[in-house]
Amino acid sequence: MPAGRGLWYVSKGAVALRPAEMSPRDDARLLIRALFSGVSRGTERLVMSGMVPPSEHARMRCPHQAGDFPFPVQYGYALVGVVEEGPADRLGQAVFVLHPHQDRICIPVTEARPLPPGLPPRRAVLAANMETALNVVWDARIAPGDNVLVVGGGVVGLLVAGLAARIAGTRVTVADVDPSRAPVAARLGVAFALPAEAPGEQDVVVHASASEDGLRLALACAGLEATVVEASWFGAAAVSLPLGEAFHSRRLRIVSSQVGAVPANRRARWTHARRLDTALGLLLDAAFDELIAGEIAFADAPARLPVALAAGSGGLMTVLTYA
Repeated sequence: MPAGRGLWYVSKGAVALRPAEMSPRDDARLLIRALFSGVSRGTERLVMSGMVPPSEHARMRCPHQAGDFPFPVQYGYALVGVVEEGPADRLGQAVFVLHPHQDRICIPVTEARPLPPGLPPRRAVLAANMETALNVVWDARIAPGDNVLVVGGGVVGLLVAGLAARIAGTRVTVADVDPSRAPVAARLGVAFALPAEAPGEQDVVVHASASEDGLRLALACAGLEATVVEASWFGAAAVSLPLGEAFHSRRLRIVSSQVGAVPANRRARWTHARRLDTALGLLLDAAFDELIAGEIAFADAPARLPVALAAGSGGLMTVLTYA
């Protein structure tokens, strides 16, 4: 079996490529050559910074993760590749896998989800983020005609906005400090506002900026008895919120959303596999190409990925490319 290499976060701010251990292939497993993998900027920045709190070490493990938090750890969960060895009906098939960044992998047949016809492999790296966005929309219970504000124009925030805008009659706005997000929002069919211009009295507010200021803005823009959905994850950072002032008199509700579990009101019918297949299908819209903003060759990741994930670095989805 060909040898593989995996990407590891080895210490704070440091990345390395290491030989990858792969299980022997048998009739129940596929050998997959990676084409692209997506870097989840918010989560992987926390991983690279050693900011995963001890209480979450077990829950934050991704499928096929090697090593342990904080370091060294092999992480990532958005890999797209092509089947090189396996059953005849799977050979040459483009697939999405929840797997850390690695150039070749050998996994059970059932874990490789075929891409829908017409979905480009490069865009398919957004599938894990689209799953998160789908869960957020379910948790938010956005209904036709709602005014929806998404605070934070990162990948997840923009995917949430794009999905919410496809619900009949909704009026969706993305608020972000970066004005370069405006044309991306427009491509997805939603309005854009700088924080000072964000609309108030919203029916649903989704917070996806991973910043204290963003969450404060989300609370300020929520209408009477509205729901604020917290889609960010702060890792080990503490957050201060104004839960006095008008929070109680306006009867606001804060709901957390996290992709690890399907919402309770859907869990009886929706498996994780069904949700992932749905996310892949939603990516057939070419407008989502706007969310992929940069590429790094896998061999160059030790030098370039720490810069892309450094505190204060901007950008949307960074994709690792495999020769």
